[in-house]
Amino acid sequence: TSRLPHAKPMSEPAASPGPESGFVSHLIELRNRLMMALGSVGVAFLALVPFANKVYALIAQPLMDVLPPGMSMIATEVASPFLTPLKFTLAAAVTLTIPFLLYQLWAFVAPGLYKHEKRMVMPLVVSSVLLFYAGMAFAYFVVFPAVFQVFVEFLPPGVQMMTDIKAYLDFVFSMFFAFGLAFEVPVAVVILSSTGMVNPETLAEKRPYVIVGAFVIAAVLTPPDVASQFLLAVPMLILFELGLFVARLLHRRRMAVEAAGSKPLTDTEMTGMLDAYEKENPDSGKK
Repeated sequence: TSRLPHAKPMSEPAASPGPESGFVSHLIELRNRLMMALGSVGVAFLALVPFANKVYALIAQPLMDVLPPGMSMIATEVASPFLTPLKFTLAAAVTLTIPFLLYQLWAFVAPGLYKHEKRMVMPLVVSSVLLFYAGMAFAYFVVFPAVFQVFVEFLPPGVQMMTDIKAYLDFVFSMFFAFGLAFEVPVAVVILSSTGMVNPETLAEKRPYVIVGAFVIAAVLTPPDVASQFLLAVPMLILFELGLFVARLLHRRRMAVEAAGSKPLTDTEMTGMLDAYEKENPDSGKK
């Protein structure tokens, strides 16, 4: 009897990755992005540590410039002269690495975005970073000198202004955050309009409420003096008008694209329509 040739065992099809493996891969990617973000902050911090006292002196300069002769800041805690400059340095390291931190966030979420969403998100991220830096610079070069000068001029007789460096640290951090966040108003307006949550014309009609809200927010985020509240509220209103202008342009562009179809566009259709619109109107993106 002849033997039949042994049939080769059929290879089992490779198991497709299930939802659990996909979730684990996302966690690993998130861990890697967080490690790179923390590593960048650590490298910047270590590079700035030798200049910790200079970083502190730079941030304290607006107050030191307006203090009367013979007055200076003080340290009421034993470790404050050592820890406070390091805290300023850590804050400077985080501030300097914000673009890289946001890039890591962008790299993590970008694979799940459609093409037209990527086209919109990246300019928003860049503008958010620039506006945050602009808010901090405005606070440092404009607000701090004006506010500190007001504090010194209204100093009661017989009272010496000797600010604790830890209290100054808290004050500076809160002001930097307040003005950096306030300068994000145009980005918030554009996002609300682009997602369809609010129509730009509706926002324009609510302008009186926005004005009142800007001064209320300024009163909450700034010290109880008119100068700092005014210096925060007015830029917020100007930036709101800028964001409203950009939102109107984007809204008109979206309406022009959707007018070419007879039904609401899907994400894929929106991407194709935007590509075709840009080819027919090459100058539209420059406006």
